[in-house]
Amino acid sequence: MQVIPNSAQAWFLAARPKTLPAALVPVVTATALAWSKGEVNPVPVVLCMLFACLMQVAANLINDLYDFLRGSDRADRLGPERACQQGWITPRAMRFGIALTLLMACSCGLGLLPYGGVALVALGVACVVFAFLYTTLLSYVGCGDVLVLVFFGLVPVLGTYYVLRGELCTEAWWLAAACGTVVDTLLVVNNYRDREQDLVSGKRTLIVLIGGKAGAWLYLLLGLAAYVMLALVALNGYLWTAILPLFYLLPHYLTWRKMVKIGQGRALNRVLGFTARNILTFGVLAALSFLLP
Repeated sequence: MQVIPNSAQAWFLAARPKTLPAALVPVVTATALAWSKGEVNPVPVVLCMLFACLMQVAANLINDLYDFLRGSDRADRLGPERACQQGWITPRAMRFGIALTLLMACSCGLGLLPYGGVALVALGVACVVFAFLYTTLLSYVGCGDVLVLVFFGLVPVLGTYYVLRGELCTEAWWLAAACGTVVDTLLVVNNYRDREQDLVSGKRTLIVLIGGKAGAWLYLLLGLAAYVMLALVALNGYLWTAILPLFYLLPHYLTWRKMVKIGQGRALNRVLGFTARNILTFGVLAALSFLLP
């Protein structure tokens, strides 16, 4: 693939748009839950979505840059989205892109202050700090999955719901746990693919610690756990949350079968795409579950 250095195409690939469902699903489902309890203001909804997407892009750019600075060999296996390694974006331009993306994300976050109060400042700062810590430190000591549960589950779901309704509820907590768990399947398959190289390079992801076979089972169980957590919301009167998300389980299972059959190598990049699709499916079904009577 021929890409002009620092071109719009290069930046598009570096942003890794296929990962955006992981950022959007928690916000969209929390919005649907909030809407089920009464009309919501669309302005904070849009700002929450923009903040989530921009922080996801910033995290992707940070990961790209620091993998390059570490001299990582992972770029050869991860494909053309590793823009620094491919020479499509210079490190200096990448630093500027990270700063600009974070600035735009923080601007959206500041726009949420009239709706959620100054406590959101601390939440925003935590998002920025851990976007750096994940790539530079925490992903190397087996903490990546915990961060996904927090920053793709608890933070976006509870934060969005609180901004829209001014309070929290039991359903929001179960939804946050479900979203964090289903999004973690994306990290698990990523680390499952990279487990051998991570072991050699000293990166102790959860999959390195428990092994590839257990990691494959973890992928399957995470999807099942996400469904169960969402289905528990039915106890609060949202009966569709126990029915519609069932249609997520089949594609999740089939993707798991593909993952186990492929086992290792670049071919697992296809499983990453399927997993992102499954997460989006889960989000759509969850949102509909809250909106149906």
